[in-house]
Amino acid sequence: MINIKEHEHLSILNHSCAHLLAQAVKHLYPNAKFWVGPVIEEGFYYDIDLGDNSITEDDLPAIEREMKKIAKDGKRIVRHELSKEEALEMFKDDEYKIDLISRMDEDNTVISCYSQGDFTDLCRGPHVDTVKELKNFKLLKVSGAYFKGDAKNKMLQRIYGICFETPEDLEAHLKELEEAKERDHRKIGKDLELFMIDDLVGRGLPMLLPNGYIVWQELENYIKDKERKLGYLHVMTPCVGNVELYKTSGHWDHYKENMFPAMEVDGESFVLRPMNCPHHMMIYANKLHSYKDLPIRIGEIAHDFRYEASGAVKGLERGRHFCQNDAHLFVTPEQIKDEFKKVVDLIFETYKDFKIEDYHCVLSLRDPLDKEKYYPDDDMWNKAENELRDVLNCLNIEYTEEIGEAAFYGPKLDVNVKPAVGNEYTLSTCQLDFCLPAKFDLKYVDRDGNKKTPVVLHRAILGSIDRFMSYLIERYKGAFPTWLSPVQVNIIPVNPEYHLEYAHEVYDELNNKGYRVELDSRDEKLSYKMRDSQTKKIPFTIIIGDKEKETNTVSYRKFGEQETNTLKRQEFIDMLYNIIENKE
Repeated sequence: MINIKEHEHLSILNHSCAHLLAQAVKHLYPNAKFWVGPVIEEGFYYDIDLGDNSITEDDLPAIEREMKKIAKDGKRIVRHELSKEEALEMFKDDEYKIDLISRMDEDNTVISCYSQGDFTDLCRGPHVDTVKELKNFKLLKVSGAYFKGDAKNKMLQRIYGICFETPEDLEAHLKELEEAKERDHRKIGKDLELFMIDDLVGRGLPMLLPNGYIVWQELENYIKDKERKLGYLHVMTPCVGNVELYKTSGHWDHYKENMFPAMEVDGESFVLRPMNCPHHMMIYANKLHSYKDLPIRIGEIAHDFRYEASGAVKGLERGRHFCQNDAHLFVTPEQIKDEFKKVVDLIFETYKDFKIEDYHCVLSLRDPLDKEKYYPDDDMWNKAENELRDVLNCLNIEYTEEIGEAAFYGPKLDVNVKPAVGNEYTLSTCQLDFCLPAKFDLKYVDRDGNKKTPVVLHRAILGSIDRFMSYLIERYKGAFPTWLSPVQVNIIPVNPEYHLEYAHEVYDELNNKGYRVELDSRDEKLSYKMRDSQTKKIPFTIIIGDKEKETNTVSYRKFGEQETNTLKRQEFIDMLYNIIENKE
């Protein structure tokens, strides 16, 4: 989906259309006043004070009609430059514009406004030449927004929209939006009863329902099984930590604004942990290690908590509580390349299992000019960045470099994916860290009997399981592959009175073999129960009638298909086993 802000002409077009929206609203609601109307990635919006009036999405068509009327009139859009005094006089009856103008530097700022017919608005510009160019737009939704984003201020109304050059481009985009709406994991999560969010529990704190927890457990079992085979040792650590722990690691100085506030208990200060590396450092420090012990790979499915602004939280994709598929690899300098390669191989093997192909690799580096964000040790940073760059080049991994995206303690490889809905984000990461092992004074004894400081690789393959789930929900549109599906088989007797006993036999056999199976014995029409099975996106629906009962067979239909197939019971079980075992 296109990013309007990154497209120069579309950005100008959408900013101009925000003014067209404001002019139309002013025609329909003469007392309306306007705060800001910026271009955003998804188009534009305008924040509006309507006084005693309010706008719902039912009012948007009327506003669109007025916008089209203004656009058809074809007025030119004209720029005017003003002194601060002139601007204050022009907008003296508009407290929102006065607020903006008052904060401008009188000596260094050129104050400009744009006029189109009977409407003038404060703006830096630029704009298109005439409103006639603003014909292909759509108003998308209405929401509330606090003045200046402060909950203590007045609630304004925010109207979102988008504008394109051609009607064909607009239509194509609206189709993409409709597809995105159908794939939105929050909608699918509600429809399939995967998870729920309730303000009484707290914003950004999703709760997995039984169906969702099955998917979560399958993902946990999948990745932990792979890690065990690679020599990972799994641990469990507390969800809180002493503030002194995070002062030692440096997170308190570099990450405190993303943590929940400290809690005072028995004279100690504790915080909900935002990450797991300090705990794992302490596990390593629990005893002295020899070089023969390394690499030591400590893994955990860990519950973490980070403060996210309420406007940033988004279902499972971005929450204030999440579970990381985290691990820390303690290695000697000579082992960096080999262990990093194994992490990369595990990432790509996992992506292959889930058929994830739309991704790219980013080498995230520090901004050497940012002395606040990053640990101040130029030699350490140069060594770590060069080590990581050399490893990526030796492995022939294609990547781009991003300045200022490193963790505060070291550079990292981020693997970014393009989800079915929204902008790309990072799923997997591997970070090279010379910093934290030194801060915690970690040691191992080398072959000469000398104590050395290990290097740590921080890595997450699924990232947070919650985000990975949201990615899969949108990718599969809720139709999970059989091995992940909360219910794998649904059994429907054609006539419960005559076929229920045999249906129970099939159910018991599948259930005893560990398959997730349901038996729909409701006294409803077969067609209704078949549609319900499809709505729930169950991979296999078995139909039991006279023929199946007499021949000890099952007839089944796959999700999304119309064809019905019949197999011997054991043949069906063998087929189901192979599909799940091979993660088809």
